[in-house]
Amino acid sequence: MNESYSVRDIINLLLSRIWLILFITLLGAGAGYGISKLVLPLKYSSHISMYVQSYTGISENANNINNISNSKQLVNTYIEVMKDDAVMKAVGDRLREQFDSNTLSQNFKLSPAGDITPASIRSCLAISSVQDTSAVKVTATAKNAEVAAAICNDLTQAAPQYVEDAVGVGSINTIDTAKVYNTPVAPNVRKNTVLGGAAACMLIVMLIFLIDFFDNTVKDIDALGQKYGKAIIGEIQAFGTERKKRRQDADTHIRVTDENVPFYIVESYKSIRTNVTFSLSTVEKKIFAVSSPNPGDGKSTTAANIAITMAQGGSKVLLIDADMRKAVIHKIFGLKNKKGLSAAISKMCSPEECIQKNVAENLDVMPCGAIPPNPSELLASDSMGAMLEQLSKTYSVIIIDTPPVNIVTDAMELAKNISGMFLVLRYGVTTDADVDTAIKKIEFAGMNLFGFVLNDVKVKRHGKYYSKYKYKGRYDYRSGYGYYGTKAEPEPAEADAGGKEKHAAEEKPSGKEKNAAAAGNRSAKRR
Repeated sequence: MNESYSVRDIINLLLSRIWLILFITLLGAGAGYGISKLVLPLKYSSHISMYVQSYTGISENANNINNISNSKQLVNTYIEVMKDDAVMKAVGDRLREQFDSNTLSQNFKLSPAGDITPASIRSCLAISSVQDTSAVKVTATAKNAEVAAAICNDLTQAAPQYVEDAVGVGSINTIDTAKVYNTPVAPNVRKNTVLGGAAACMLIVMLIFLIDFFDNTVKDIDALGQKYGKAIIGEIQAFGTERKKRRQDADTHIRVTDENVPFYIVESYKSIRTNVTFSLSTVEKKIFAVSSPNPGDGKSTTAANIAITMAQGGSKVLLIDADMRKAVIHKIFGLKNKKGLSAAISKMCSPEECIQKNVAENLDVMPCGAIPPNPSELLASDSMGAMLEQLSKTYSVIIIDTPPVNIVTDAMELAKNISGMFLVLRYGVTTDADVDTAIKKIEFAGMNLFGFVLNDVKVKRHGKYYSKYKYKGRYDYRSGYGYYGTKAEPEPAEADAGGKEKHAAEEKPSGKEKNAAAAGNRSAKRR
């Protein structure tokens, strides 16, 4: 839950949802326009002015001024009298003589006896005084233009008698009649469209802040490290190719050696490789596990890519798939899964027979093998410990992909045989409660937690993530850093089906070779 927001947090939050905000705003504006055009009825308006007099004749200028002053004081009293039910009933009786019941029912609420209710007439009227004058302006609005004009005219005919009877002082007169205006005054399509868009925009912004305020998923990597006092091993950004493949095939995983993997993703894994190397420098066993609180956090993909980048760094790496419930490592590398960890632990085959060599340069993989009925017991067995001890003499680093910590206890069974664990969290999916539960289980098992890897990051607080562009032999990055060369640098090496690495560009000739070639050309011209 976010307890406070800075201006930068607010701006970044809104920018991260800008397309949703724009879409909902346009949807609200469209709704306002559609309702105005198709749902709301047309309304017409008419008006007339009435003038209050508090005298019966004019004799002198002084009396004239006093009479006007008195008239202003009587205006508000007259307005209240004109709104009285008796006056409204008299107006209603006149309207019944002028229009048929069908027209009246479309504009007013009728009583069972067919009379127009005073409240419905009053709702059509707006009576107000004109500032600094003794005039009263009467405006009537109805669904029928002729009815609107009739309300004004009938009121001017009925009101004077009631005003004189109620007040007994002065009179109220008119000098014209209300006219019929066939141009509708409502609904105001433009105004309703703007109001609909503004209301929708405010609603979606409030909803975004409300959801974000109560959002307890992991998004702030710095706060995560401070809360648990653990190292932040790295962040893996989400990118379009990965998300597209995930939608198409749930079993598709991305390797750093695949085509079209952005350069910054490769660099993120190389940064993780460096941090993993530093973490392992203080322990004797170079054996560690990669896990996550829940399924779908990306632990297997992360484990595979850490193995690839560490192998690229020159270490002899063995990747073991210890997720003997839902194995995916063999799918990531396109390997067969007939023999694997389960067969090696149960001594049905030797470890060497279960390891597939040279999946990539310096990288061997031991898949899961057949799914056993007792994976936790196998991982906790002495045979597992002895096998890891034996393999550690051959490999510089052993990486173990384990099942999610909060689902099963398989990963905890390895505590005595490994140096520790790296926990993979998924941005916007893994909750604080998930992390708390995982930490408690890891600590209860006595396992060392090296740190966190935040996967599938979609938003960066301090700016956009950089992405790769190649233009005239130059890599540019949105983060502000760049590598410049005379020729496009080769893409990250990728493993082919035979395990061989290949490069996207040929070696560049040295400066001496260029000079020698130029000298040869000049000699040939002279000859």
